[in-house]
Amino acid sequence: MSVATPPPDTPTTRHDAVVEALKRRFGEQGVREQATLTGWPVLWVAREALTEVLGFLRDKSQAFEMLYDLSAIDERLRSHRRDLPDADFTVFYHLMSLSRNRDVILKVALGETDLSLPSVASIYPNANWYEREVWDMFGITFEGHPHLTRILMPPTWNGHPLRKDHHARATEFDPYTLTVVGQDKEQQALKFDPEHWGMRRKHDDSEFMFLNLGPNHPSAHGAFRIVLQLDGEEIIDCVPDIGYHHRGAEKMAERQSWHSFIPYTDRIDYTGGVMNNLPYVLAVEKLAGIQVTERAATIRVMLAEMFRITSHLLFLGTYLQDLGAMTPVFFTFTDRQKGYEVIEAITGFRMHPAWYRIGGVAHDLPRGWEKLVQGFLDWMPKRLREYERAMMENAIVRERTRHVAAHTTTEALAWGITGPNLRATGFDFDLRKQRPYSGYENFDFEIPVGSNGDAFDRGQLRIDEMRQSLRIIQQCVDHMPAGDYKADHPLTTPPPRERMLQHIETLITHFLQVSWGPVLKPNESLQMIEATKGINGYYLTSDGNTMSYRTRIRTPSFPHLQHIPALMRGGFVPDLIAHLGSIDFVMADVDR
Repeated sequence: MSVATPPPDTPTTRHDAVVEALKRRFGEQGVREQATLTGWPVLWVAREALTEVLGFLRDKSQAFEMLYDLSAIDERLRSHRRDLPDADFTVFYHLMSLSRNRDVILKVALGETDLSLPSVASIYPNANWYEREVWDMFGITFEGHPHLTRILMPPTWNGHPLRKDHHARATEFDPYTLTVVGQDKEQQALKFDPEHWGMRRKHDDSEFMFLNLGPNHPSAHGAFRIVLQLDGEEIIDCVPDIGYHHRGAEKMAERQSWHSFIPYTDRIDYTGGVMNNLPYVLAVEKLAGIQVTERAATIRVMLAEMFRITSHLLFLGTYLQDLGAMTPVFFTFTDRQKGYEVIEAITGFRMHPAWYRIGGVAHDLPRGWEKLVQGFLDWMPKRLREYERAMMENAIVRERTRHVAAHTTTEALAWGITGPNLRATGFDFDLRKQRPYSGYENFDFEIPVGSNGDAFDRGQLRIDEMRQSLRIIQQCVDHMPAGDYKADHPLTTPPPRERMLQHIETLITHFLQVSWGPVLKPNESLQMIEATKGINGYYLTSDGNTMSYRTRIRTPSFPHLQHIPALMRGGFVPDLIAHLGSIDFVMADVDR
């Protein structure tokens, strides 16, 4: 069978181009390729060459402007490592070239007795928090890191939770007790020490004030703390403190079956609902070799866009509330409720339906769904125009947000900013267009972009995006394909009951699916989507078992918060409050 030559700008040619460029520069022995289902080149490089390779890829000739993700895997219990370098631990670097729409994943093998790598924060500034997370979770040190301390776990924590020898269940720990002495110890550990962060307490004849903002739960963002170094109301520096929402989502994935982990994904960005299911089930389907039906893909798109709207409505109301306006949140929550009525009628649940399944969705659309969805589509456009008139055209809102906390496209890419916060700078990149998934290539819609990259544009952009989501949902209503709501594949949802009662093989399949879950062949897969807050990705490693060996969840809000100090130095406290509202973050999306 002949294979057609791909056109010049396909993933295949982009894949080959970066591999060839690296091999020409570093030699065949310096770059070793691994076959995966990620869709992008996965290359092993030597520790000694890491910074040089990253610098080469960061250069304009290759234009990998963004360090999308940096994490690790404990290889010590992995059975299927055929043709892979010897390693007790692996650290991987996922780079993106958004200007050329291509990715590359670099891996470095480490031995258990020498868990050390050079820090790459000087090449990619957002590596700072990712390296801290890898040290926190795995105990891998990064030489030259400016402040290698715990970031998600408490300062007093013992051990590194994502190591395979660390407990995975509460029942494996001793019963928890908190004495008065223990409480004092924990409180003392949380005390902020400016010198520890390289901050001065005074300048010339004036003393700086240190303001502890949080940890509280402002509006809907979550438990977040940020310590400000102030000269009057001017922010000299600040230190975000995260981890209060951390509950070990990636660790839990190691003890849940491929199916039973789906509800856990709902709780990552807890305003995104099934939007969290989508990258996970798509990544699992890559591992399983499942192609979903056109109807299932279209249903997924419709519900995902419904949640984009409800999430953006929550953002819009709380954003204006952060600015001091109390009325808007009541209006946006009213419309959000209308969206949830549609979602609940279709899925049976509101915020956390956990409704997508491997191979499709939980059940077919109910009778009368078209009328219900159309009612929402008819209601929302006039409401969005009213929000623009009452909120974004309000003189006070404009004064508080125009040219406030503005950043450029170059800065956004360097800090790993994605989604509306990137597009607000004028950079047109949306995975639904650049790398269509779940059938988005079949829909007619536009990608709104801003121009100033400021707090105002970040707010206006969400309204424009809701209009495009309505446009997508309308096409789902008008052109919903016929057919089944799940793929006819043994690794999908359990088989129909009538077949189960007639065939012993089907009965066995049903029993294994429900009791153990599907067994997926050893491999690695990756799926990224354009989620409500930016690019969300799941990087799955299967070791030929009923559970994931390693699940890496890369969320957009994590780098968005890391960017705050670089953006707010020299700003003022009211500007910080406006910026926090404009980011659109929830702490579960940061902490996982």
